[in-house]
Amino acid sequence: MVKYFFSAADGKLEKSDKFLKNCWVDMVDPTDDECEDVAAATGVPEDMIKAALDEEERARSEFDEGCSMFVVDCPIMEEGANGDSYTTLPLSIIYNSRCIITVSLKGNTVLKEFITGRERVYCDKPVHFALTFMLNNAKRFLYCLKQIDRKNHRIQNEVGRTMKNTEIIQLLDLQNSLVYFSTSLTANERVHEKLSKVEAVKDHEDYQDLYDDVSIENKQAIETCNIYKNILSVTMDAYGSVISNNSNDSMRKLTIITILLAIPTMIAGFWGMNMPVPFQDGYSFLQTGWFWLVIFATILLTAGIAVIIVRGNPFKRTNRQKKRRRKDKRDKNK
Repeated sequence: MVKYFFSAADGKLEKSDKFLKNCWVDMVDPTDDECEDVAAATGVPEDMIKAALDEEERARSEFDEGCSMFVVDCPIMEEGANGDSYTTLPLSIIYNSRCIITVSLKGNTVLKEFITGRERVYCDKPVHFALTFMLNNAKRFLYCLKQIDRKNHRIQNEVGRTMKNTEIIQLLDLQNSLVYFSTSLTANERVHEKLSKVEAVKDHEDYQDLYDDVSIENKQAIETCNIYKNILSVTMDAYGSVISNNSNDSMRKLTIITILLAIPTMIAGFWGMNMPVPFQDGYSFLQTGWFWLVIFATILLTAGIAVIIVRGNPFKRTNRQKKRRRKDKRDKNK
């Protein structure tokens, strides 16, 4: 899809049905025919136009035949089976003496603000257009990072109550999103540095101030992303320890239940042995005394093992208790 816009007298953007000089050409997932038509009308090489149509295209800058291209990564939200997740997609800003071209695979939130007039841009000032987009793109990263942090807190509260696999998977998705953001922001910073070396930015004081704002916002986004990434990493490790402890407690309970269930199984097994048991062929209590002795010993042994498993070995002194007793002895000797 290709749209054409030009700056009106009042500074707002208006849509055009055809290509005009000093216009903005917005291309969203264009076809090969559309790329050929725009390349022929604008004089921009076709390979430049198609650069951002690769999802794996890295953020970079290129200057060729009077054309300047800046590819930057932009944050987008995707819907998945486990909830919304965030990733990045490349977007290229290409300009020459005739027009400005933006190319992306999906619609961009920042460009929509340009079209609706929420952000004032000028099609005859391509460097100002590029700097304004990069500034708002960095702000968009910060907004998405805040949304990730809020979602992280909400999931943490749910995990603390339920410990379901769904919440853990959502935390992993957020961690992946922060990795994508961190890589993209670092790559965008290098593109910003390239743009700062353009003569128009060096010679124009307003452009320098605008570039400083872009640099500050992007560095803030990088620092925020690193903080959230570290917090989420620590949180995942803590939840891993909690899950491991819960598994150990469950295994301990199952062990106790298994031992307790072994008592009736053991008693029932005596009837299959060559040992006199009560009420068998008229044996008296005295003749089955060994049977009751074995039963009593089995019950004591099982109860003792269960107590040791639940409370620990009562005959084993802890290191803290030993230190206290040593200290008490020293005080008495003094």
